[in-house]
Amino acid sequence: MPKFVLLGLNARGQLQQFDLQAANRHDAQQEAVRRAGQAGVQIVDVSAARSGEAGAALSRTSLRDLLRGKRFDLSLFVHELLALLRAGLSLTEALETLDERWRHQHASAAEEQGHYVLPDLVRLMQEGKSFSTALAMHPACFSPLFIAMIAASEQTGSMAEALERYLQYHAQVSVVRQKLISASLYPALLMLTGTIVAFFLVWFLAPRFAHVYEGMTPTDLPVLSAWLLKIGLFVSDHTLASLGCLLGLLVAAASLLVRPAVQQRCLALFARIGWIGATLTLMQLARFYRSLGMLQQGGVALLPSLDMTRELLPLPLQDGLTRAMARIAQGRKVSESLAQEQLMTTVALRLLRAGERNGQIAGMLEQAAMFHEREITQWIERFARLVEPLLMLVMGLGIGTIVVLLYLPVFDLAGNLQ
Repeated sequence: MPKFVLLGLNARGQLQQFDLQAANRHDAQQEAVRRAGQAGVQIVDVSAARSGEAGAALSRTSLRDLLRGKRFDLSLFVHELLALLRAGLSLTEALETLDERWRHQHASAAEEQGHYVLPDLVRLMQEGKSFSTALAMHPACFSPLFIAMIAASEQTGSMAEALERYLQYHAQVSVVRQKLISASLYPALLMLTGTIVAFFLVWFLAPRFAHVYEGMTPTDLPVLSAWLLKIGLFVSDHTLASLGCLLGLLVAAASLLVRPAVQQRCLALFARIGWIGATLTLMQLARFYRSLGMLQQGGVALLPSLDMTRELLPLPLQDGLTRAMARIAQGRKVSESLAQEQLMTTVALRLLRAGERNGQIAGMLEQAAMFHEREITQWIERFARLVEPLLMLVMGLGIGTIVVLLYLPVFDLAGNLQ
């Protein structure tokens, strides 16, 4: 039986997905109405499920998109929309203005409708949909946090303030992200360069040394040198195939690293290393505090805010957050409930307790995030200073080992002549 996907918007402004099975689209529409009524969501879209794709694939980043630069720039969109709103344009007029400008600037890319969402936003707004509902129909471009902020601002009438708050949030979160990218760029280039040099030595030098050693019996060659020479001859005889395999491995590694599931697995492996795992947890908690504080300042209720920021935490802490939310719903203090589930650092706990006394929980959460982000930045700088020389040492040893194995028979021969 064909499968369909129902996208629905709940009362908190979150987009939810439901899998449906129906004989045709008409039956799927009826089943969608029934499921939406049971779940208490507003129907956004009902479409046929694509084979091999899940709802999470909407937010998946492909290597092709990264290389071609087709990702939707949310921060730029928010900045331009905020400027037009402050100039006095209505929301629909601002979106139409951005759409017209983008159509002129990206005319050649207009056929690539994957990330060109402005026409659809304008159409939905003209049909009477709310801005948050229109955004929720494009979860690959707009994060749940941003949609929740817009949904809350529609109730309070402070759209410009919400957009400005999101820009501040994005800038502060980007600082740590840029530090991580800068710290990892040099090691990545170093590993790539070392791999290319090692491949060149095996492909170019090893076959020539093999021809030099043709008169020597295999027993006269050191075992490791003989293996290296055989590998060099094989690579030289199959140059295109070997080069294709190397490029395929590099592209496959890059493609895997941009997948959220692989990133989570890598983070889980690094988390097992004590001194790295503690910092990774602190990084996730800092982003949790920052996002929670932003939602609180935007007018989103506490429990929905906690639920929206759940995905920012590792799985063990997500379970703890569920238990903490149950305590908060029963009337317990936020600081006390989160601290019992190891979701509060010492600094964050004291700041949150102060925020509960003076009614400034959102501000205290942002202060806690700022404190820990500075700490994380310093750790990243120290980590980069330690890893870079270690990687250079490893690459030097690897390339040096290849060179020594190539010349080792010469050394043995010279020793025998003496």
